[in-house]
Amino acid sequence: MLTLLVIGGCAREKFEGRPGLQMVENSTLPAPTRADLVQLQRPYVIGPADRVAIDVYGVPELSRTVQVDTNGRISLPLAGDIEAAGNTPAQLAGLIAASLRQRYVRDPQVTVNVDTVNQMVTIDGQVAKPGLYPISGQMTLMRVVATAEGATQYADLNYIVVYRQVNGTQYAALYDLRAIRDGIYPDPQIYPNDVVYVGESRGRRLFSDIIASSALLSAPLIAILR
Repeated sequence: MLTLLVIGGCAREKFEGRPGLQMVENSTLPAPTRADLVQLQRPYVIGPADRVAIDVYGVPELSRTVQVDTNGRISLPLAGDIEAAGNTPAQLAGLIAASLRQRYVRDPQVTVNVDTVNQMVTIDGQVAKPGLYPISGQMTLMRVVATAEGATQYADLNYIVVYRQVNGTQYAALYDLRAIRDGIYPDPQIYPNDVVYVGESRGRRLFSDIIASSALLSAPLIAILR
């Protein structure tokens, strides 16, 4: 069953830009401020299969690199089992310190760094190099397509589908990459475990009847898959 949530869609032939997009003519783009650069970085959230380096200051026997298991947990001496997935490195460090403190480690100073990122996004369809790609920080649809070395000459850029599961519900969103490039609507964020299909795919057939009966669109088309 396909439940339509939001209708949106295809590109214009000239650069128009969405409302609120500042256009610069006969000039140069302003340089980003320090605050802008910080905002571009999405806090990294640890996931299953990631490897994290844990350092307990002054207690070398507790410092080690461990892999998060498939249930999202790690196991450390004295600290025991700790839920790592879903936390940032700083949050995990706080959880480890709290657990050690309960086991009579006086004032533990813990730092956590991500040693190996194993969170992935799947990119398939008409891209130069389909496959699984590691994802960290802030990634967008345009950047993800570029990561797979761009769309092929056979790609249909107004049929790019992103599949995502949220709280047990499967969603599919149809994007027009040409419209995004023209600034008609924002470049959407891509998250770990997303599946991105470019061009010919099951996703295109899924949306074909809706697109055929729709007027000109200016936003993504998002549906619930049941």
